[in-house]
Amino acid sequence: MYGAETWRTTTTTIKKVQVFINSCLRKILNMHWPDTISNSLLWERTNQLPAEEEIRKRRWKWIGHTLRKLSNCITRQALTWNPEGKRKRGRPKNTLRRIIEADMKTMNYNWTQLERIG
Repeated sequence: MYGAETWRTTTTTIKKVQVFINSCLRKILNMHWPDTISNSLLWERTNQLPAEEEIRKRRWKWIGHTLRKLSNCITRQALTWNPEGKRKRGRPKNTLRRIIEADMKTMNYNWTQLERIG
């Protein structure tokens, strides 16, 4: 999951990553088809977090690291950059910034509070 903190995640990509991780963990534990184990028990036995939580944790760590940089740093400017011009037709893409802002809404934060915390 290298670089997962900057992924533009959707529920389908997270599910696909989680399925792959679960199958790898089951192979490590030498679990085969007739032997079943729930995902939560699998994560507990292997001391792993679900993929969505791991990605979210890494994303917040990266945001804090980025917000501590100088204001003229490109990675920090990219967090608040709004491109000019018209979008393509159709449903808007789920960008990294939209994902971060959705996480901020659930945690009741805004950008200025994050800059103070970071």
